[in-house]
Amino acid sequence: MSTAQAPVRAMDGGGEPGRRGLPAPPRTRTRQARRAQWTAWGFLAPVVAYLLLFYAYPIGRNLVMGFQNYTARSFITGEAPYVGLANYRAVTSNPLFWPTVEHTVIFVVTSLAFQFTIGLGLAHFFTRHFRLSALLRSLFLLPWLLPLIVSASTWRWMFDKDSGIVNYALSLVGVPAAGWTVDPKLSLIAVIVVNIWIGVPFNLVVLYGGLQSIPESLYEAAALDGAGPWKMFTRITLPLLKPVTAVVLLLGLVYTLKVFDVIWITTQGGPANSSQTLATWSYQLSFGPRLQFGLGAAAGNILIVVALIFGLIYIRSQRHQDQL
Repeated sequence: MSTAQAPVRAMDGGGEPGRRGLPAPPRTRTRQARRAQWTAWGFLAPVVAYLLLFYAYPIGRNLVMGFQNYTARSFITGEAPYVGLANYRAVTSNPLFWPTVEHTVIFVVTSLAFQFTIGLGLAHFFTRHFRLSALLRSLFLLPWLLPLIVSASTWRWMFDKDSGIVNYALSLVGVPAAGWTVDPKLSLIAVIVVNIWIGVPFNLVVLYGGLQSIPESLYEAAALDGAGPWKMFTRITLPLLKPVTAVVLLLGLVYTLKVFDVIWITTQGGPANSSQTLATWSYQLSFGPRLQFGLGAAAGNILIVVALIFGLIYIRSQRHQDQL
């Protein structure tokens, strides 16, 4: 080999002249694509397994159980005969069904209305960035961060007729003591108040982030045109906050529909089923004295269908907005 040829071989790849700079053979490209696919599936596998194990299987099992006569005997014998729509007919014909649906609607609508209104007001208040605003905003997050059992237990003590701080505060302005958790006329109000207190921080955080994304220049231009605070709020803030509002209300709706621990710890759905919702009623049907798991699953499936309907409505509305 001459000295003039050596550099050429070295520059071309050291024994494989002409290889450097050329595209890989088809077989090599196929092998690389397969390796990339397997790598992607490797990262997705834990997520897929988690969703199947902790979401898909429980929901599917509950759906199937709603069509079975599943009782405590079924745990021993393994027999749970299919009864078609008998469970759903039994649930909807139960005298407690429509009062429970009414309580659920009142609980959900009132909670969402106050949570959103108070959360939006606080979010707008904190956009001013005054001194110690960050610290105060952090304190408002405490109800959201506390375990629900702690929050509900604390409020149950606060609502106590004899030693609760709520009645003590009302007595200072001349209002007589009330049995908030033992009076059928007040128990639903009590659990709504607790749920509002717990849900306001979530609305505050999400809506505050939405307000931060609105350009300040829009308000400055509106002020130059002579627009007042209310007009800025209705013409700028609310329209630009609409996507965030939809997310907050949808998530709040789904969460409030399935609220169980707050009601159960505070009133256990009583007294006389006065604060019963579909979530607590389905639990009582399943784990009450008769252990009617099929009926409880049917009541729970009604909640799933309602949440699914509102979720589909939200997705469809988002697609419609994207097409505009």
